[in-house]
Amino acid sequence: MLLTRKNPSVGGVPSSPLVSSLARGISRTLPTMDRRAFLRRSGLGIGVGLATSQLTLVRKANAADAVGAAPADSKIEVRRTVCGHCAVGCAVDAVVENGVWVRQEPVFDSPINLGAHCAKGASLREHGHGEYRLRYPMKLVNGKYQRITWDQALEEISARMLELKKQSGPDSVFVVGSSKHNNEQSYLLRKWMSLWGSNNTDHQARICHSTTVAGVANTWGYGAMTNSFNDMQNSKAALYIGSNAAEAHPVSMLHMLHAKENGAKMIVVDPRFTRTAAKADQYIRIRSGSDIPFLFGLLHHIFKNGWEDKKFINDRVYGMDKVREDVLAKWTPDKVLEASGVDEATCYLAAKTMAENRPSTLVWCMGQTQHSIGNAMVRASCIVQLALGNVGVSGGGANIFRGHDNVQGATDIGPNPDSLPGYYGLSEGAWKHFAGVWGVDLEWIRRQYAPGMMTKAGMTVSRWIDGVLEKNELIDQDSNLRGLFFWGHSPNSQSRGVEMKKAMDKLDLLVVVDPYPSATAAMAAMPGNPEDHNPNRAVYLLPACTQFETSGSVTASNRSLQWREKVIEPLWESRSDQMIMHQLAEKLGFARELNKNYKMVPGKAGLLEPEVESILREINKSCWTVGYTGQSPERLKAHMRNMHVFDVKTLQARGGIDKATGYKLDGDYFGLPWPCYGAPELKHPGSPNLYDTSKSLMEGGGNFRANFGVERDGVSLLAEDGSFSKGAEIATGYPEFDHTLLKKLGWWNDLTAVERMAAEGKNWKTDVSGGIQRVVMAHGCHPWGNAKARAVVWNFPDAIPQHREPLYSTRPDLIDKYPTHEDKLVFWRLPTLYKSLQQKNRDIGKNFPLIMTSGRLVEYEGGGEETRSNPWLAELQQDMFVEINPRAANDRGIRDGDDVWVKTPVMAAVPGFQGLRVKAQVTERVDAKTVFLPFHFSGRWGGVDLAQYYPDGARPVILGEAANTATTYGYDSVTMMQETKTTVCQIVRAV
Repeated sequence: MLLTRKNPSVGGVPSSPLVSSLARGISRTLPTMDRRAFLRRSGLGIGVGLATSQLTLVRKANAADAVGAAPADSKIEVRRTVCGHCAVGCAVDAVVENGVWVRQEPVFDSPINLGAHCAKGASLREHGHGEYRLRYPMKLVNGKYQRITWDQALEEISARMLELKKQSGPDSVFVVGSSKHNNEQSYLLRKWMSLWGSNNTDHQARICHSTTVAGVANTWGYGAMTNSFNDMQNSKAALYIGSNAAEAHPVSMLHMLHAKENGAKMIVVDPRFTRTAAKADQYIRIRSGSDIPFLFGLLHHIFKNGWEDKKFINDRVYGMDKVREDVLAKWTPDKVLEASGVDEATCYLAAKTMAENRPSTLVWCMGQTQHSIGNAMVRASCIVQLALGNVGVSGGGANIFRGHDNVQGATDIGPNPDSLPGYYGLSEGAWKHFAGVWGVDLEWIRRQYAPGMMTKAGMTVSRWIDGVLEKNELIDQDSNLRGLFFWGHSPNSQSRGVEMKKAMDKLDLLVVVDPYPSATAAMAAMPGNPEDHNPNRAVYLLPACTQFETSGSVTASNRSLQWREKVIEPLWESRSDQMIMHQLAEKLGFARELNKNYKMVPGKAGLLEPEVESILREINKSCWTVGYTGQSPERLKAHMRNMHVFDVKTLQARGGIDKATGYKLDGDYFGLPWPCYGAPELKHPGSPNLYDTSKSLMEGGGNFRANFGVERDGVSLLAEDGSFSKGAEIATGYPEFDHTLLKKLGWWNDLTAVERMAAEGKNWKTDVSGGIQRVVMAHGCHPWGNAKARAVVWNFPDAIPQHREPLYSTRPDLIDKYPTHEDKLVFWRLPTLYKSLQQKNRDIGKNFPLIMTSGRLVEYEGGGEETRSNPWLAELQQDMFVEINPRAANDRGIRDGDDVWVKTPVMAAVPGFQGLRVKAQVTERVDAKTVFLPFHFSGRWGGVDLAQYYPDGARPVILGEAANTATTYGYDSVTMMQETKTTVCQIVRAV
């Protein structure tokens, strides 16, 4: 549904002269608007850009500026796309006149956003005008960025890469990918790195939800949101822990508020009273980092009162008896109060609410994941839901909200250091599978790697700093890192910013590929310690186009895929990421291998690039493990054209035939949420709620994955008799399917002759014919098997989740009771400190008594460079700040609005570095022992303005201190997630 008619003769459509003037970025000013007026005008009216340098100057619009009727020859088109910010997946209709994006409207038919936008989504059109974009390739010369040609940039970058490879091997280069790449670009980048010859690649998910992926996958099979935002309308209770959805995922709150209208109870657990907490029936304040004591405090009451779902546990859960024993012994109410600050009555009420209002759902975000025991925290959340029987049911589940528009897809099939696309890992069998799909000789790929490194997990983005700075003899690869790509990634989203600057200065090659220069540009150009400066370092900025200037699929938090149409052609001299990958591959000598299966099509300026649809078809033929095989380009495009046929609660299509193709949508779930089994022609509908045995496989049902063997210590890991998905011919637990099991069951001859040849010696994940999956599905069974979820994960550092104090803690008494892990000599190729660092800083609270946590604002997203470059959003939030409790402020002589210094231990080691200079916001949102900083800012450094170090015309509208300049060392014991929610600090008034 559009509010604008497409007939160009109708008045009210923007005129071409005005549109052209906007596109050229002519400075205009508007009367300053409040937030409500902004949302109204930017979402549903034509936006007019603010002045490029000032937001405070105002004048009345002249009558000559009025919008007139479009000329008769004006070409107006509507392109459907998806918001590029968080992973809710809000659909947008972009109105394009003569190639210029002039207007946008929310898609009212979208079952996900229901015609709603948040502030960020309402201002998307600004990306299509690019006043603050990186316009041309640039090179850092004598401290200033100079414009160069694409030919020069590609030639020099590739030459330096080949030089580093010759001198130090392929592992000397680290490539940070992007959670804003679409699925096809994410997949292509992992393939690109494989053909280069290194697993040293990673992306944003490492530092936002890697603990979720590992912890949840090792509990029941896949590390993703089990249900959907829409399905939360069926919940009778919801517990949010470490999630401020009202600001981080605003449109998701629509569905929760609908649930509340139907009587659902809402509990919010957070160290800070957030906007989400303002909507809660019960708000619970916990000490940051104490999630396990609180969650197991809930479990204590659940077990003590017999509220657990005993049949569900017996049939579908392994090890809950051991968890029960551990919880009842260790997490009595007094211990919960001591560790988390939550008293018995409060904990009891929350447990009672979740138990008496089933199905109840549990939501978490980075407040729970960004800890050195994040993997254990998320498993504790899973265990609560398993105990209550809330998994595999509508209205229940673990609803894990992801933060970037395609962070889920990039995690599933993108640049991960420990796996090829689709969670295949790096085993010899995985490489053989992908070499076959790619049509590239396996031995040729092996020769691109350093000896023995092809099957070894690479470094993580959270630790590339140490890959540069650590002593070479302590690194588990031949060379330190010498080259670094930030390919759509903000450095200020990473911890230990002070050390990051040092590492940047020591590199031989630094390349930024991004629509915006990002904080990297300024950090690289600003002067550092002369002793750290590498005089041979080369720094390049390459302008990539936005996701609105290309097409492709993106995966929302709920695992639904949506297809973006290209809205406009790439602005300025920007090029698509797939074109840049192809052009670098040409220079590096593996373009033929990279593009073998793809149709090459003309892109910017007629230059060739891989066709996006071709890449998705290769994904369909390779990623059987995670069920990315059924979502063909044709099916996804049909869904986008027919959003109105999908139910807003179930996401299932109620009838519907796509007029363009004749495709029948009936029964499909919107976006074909993975796993979407089998080849596209089998028409699996997608899986709206994972592990739901009440539905048959072809209705989107499922059961827990048999990924951990069939027994443990003589105890079966498979589901009990009678526990199976509706309609399955095997009415008990069973292992995952391979050629041997098919033969034993007598199903082998159900394969065609061609399928039998392809499936011999293969399993459901490596049979590229899809025959094994097709036959198993025909018998109503799940290719991944039917097993029990694991409450006890024996392959993790703590088989049963254990509370351990953060590495930097203000509670030495709790460090003694709950010490962290032992140091690790080699962990993701690097030595990693735990107990030695904790003990060294045991009394750190004497000098740094406040716990510093961080989070999102509704106006900005991620590292903030693109949203702070948007004048509409920049007007709404102009200052970096710290929230501090009145008691803590009064004790320090701080008044609301004062400038203050935020000081942390990492800064004390840098002579002359005073801390972060920010505004004080005195508020009771935080308690007297906690402070909060948003993490979206950059462009100031220890009180110094870095504006002069950005490329001319490409600095953000708003600059501010980066919270992660201050954060301390600390990494999850499984995934290397950074510990950002428990930094210790001191705050003093600036004079």
